[in-house]
Amino acid sequence: MTATSDPRENQLIAGLSEAIFQRWAPNLVPVVMPLCRVLSQRGDNCPFVYFPTTAIASLLYVMDDGASASIAIIGNEGMVGVSLLMGGDSPSSRTIVQSAGAGYRMDAEGFKKEFNRSSVVLHLFLRYTQALITQMAQTAVCNRHHSLDQQLCRWLLLSLDRMRGNKLEMTQRLIAGMLGVRREGVAQAAQKLQDAGWIHYSRGHITVVNREELEKHSCECYLTVKREYDRLLPKSRR
Repeated sequence: MTATSDPRENQLIAGLSEAIFQRWAPNLVPVVMPLCRVLSQRGDNCPFVYFPTTAIASLLYVMDDGASASIAIIGNEGMVGVSLLMGGDSPSSRTIVQSAGAGYRMDAEGFKKEFNRSSVVLHLFLRYTQALITQMAQTAVCNRHHSLDQQLCRWLLLSLDRMRGNKLEMTQRLIAGMLGVRREGVAQAAQKLQDAGWIHYSRGHITVVNREELEKHSCECYLTVKREYDRLLPKSRR
């Protein structure tokens, strides 16, 4: 696993004008993001923001007893560190890498200066923040009102939208932690999808065989989130 060679594989970075990108480029440091690496922790100051290119991160809300659930996922469409955009130096959730890959990081103080320097940058990242908030809200609704099968379909589809290919490396334990359910429930839901011929699951490897059927079986939450990202972010880059 190696870092990618072009920061513009991240769609927010790709949405910058050439002049702004050239100003940012020296401060974008390539990084490898291993599975389960903690990128930020609730209550801690964030020294960096991250722009995934091939990795996918998950925002987790962790309870006092250690139980957790994913409230959003972030891939090459976005950034880790939106709390800095809203005036806070520390996040309210934990961010971990849910799918190993690569990305770029930028010093938090340098990013805040760039954010405040240009109205174009400000508007781009605020639109992204609005899309991320929509994903968080829809995830809360989905977790309350829809079946585990539908939640797993939604999670798989959102992950596929943020990566290359149709294969994910993910253990049942990690998926259970993301969805906030028991591992046995994930095993049963994954087996149903595999029996239907929509995915192939084996020893932590998930291959999506029939995306169209996953979309049909998923609840409306997936399309609601996707449409909001498509509406708010530069279409020429997505």
